[in-house]
Amino acid sequence: MTLVDVHCWIGGYPWRHVPHPEPAILRRVIEREGIGEAWVGHLPSAWWRDPVHGNTALAEALTAHAPVLRAVPTVRPDWPRFADQVDAALRAGAPAVRAYPMQLGLGADHPALLELGHRCAAAGLVLILTTRFEDARQRHPIDGAPDLTAAHVRALARGTAAHVVVAAPSRVLVEEVHWGCTPAERERLWWDISWLWGPPEDELAHLIRTVGAERLVFGTGWPLRLTQVPRANLDLLPPDLSGVGLAAASEIERRARGAATR
Repeated sequence: MTLVDVHCWIGGYPWRHVPHPEPAILRRVIEREGIGEAWVGHLPSAWWRDPVHGNTALAEALTAHAPVLRAVPTVRPDWPRFADQVDAALRAGAPAVRAYPMQLGLGADHPALLELGHRCAAAGLVLILTTRFEDARQRHPIDGAPDLTAAHVRALARGTAAHVVVAAPSRVLVEEVHWGCTPAERERLWWDISWLWGPPEDELAHLIRTVGAERLVFGTGWPLRLTQVPRANLDLLPPDLSGVGLAAASEIERRARGAATR
């Protein structure tokens, strides 16, 4: 099975210098780590008022690196004609779109959040949400956006048929949402492992045993985090979990496409 990084970006970061945000470096890094493919977002677009130009820049930057690096456009669901961007992502063959409700100030009950979920479900696109970019202790004083909440994820799971990947979750967030959802809702939720600790906390091992490896998917958080960390945490799993397989990104994409309502 080809290992796919579903949680990485190219581009700069507004709160600090990020070394090597270029697509050529990302490709070199994932190939070094034995990762066959990456779903790549445009990091600056998380804070841009209108992400359309960022999506264009992302597509152009990744052209030379297809199909190893696949563009994942950013969608702002409270913006006029946002559905056009969802449709454009589908036409371009994107596996997913990314959205950042916390950076936009969208509450869990905001109608735009549910509309986004419905649109992604209809298009057969995976929706990627980001819990956090930095640890709270590292954040710049003017970076006031809070972490993604369990209420946001549950609203999408209960109110839409979207297939959702939550990037950079904590163990607490995974457990709060997972055990508060029905089995049918859990089947459309996945959690990337980039922020789940290995030894000595062994959060990753704990969640594999409780929520199941099929609910966890590989992601790195590059360039804000090192690609070696999730690989090392997999290698350091206890002997009884050695070689366990996470959810395959290709299967998540296939399921989202197959469940599309149009």
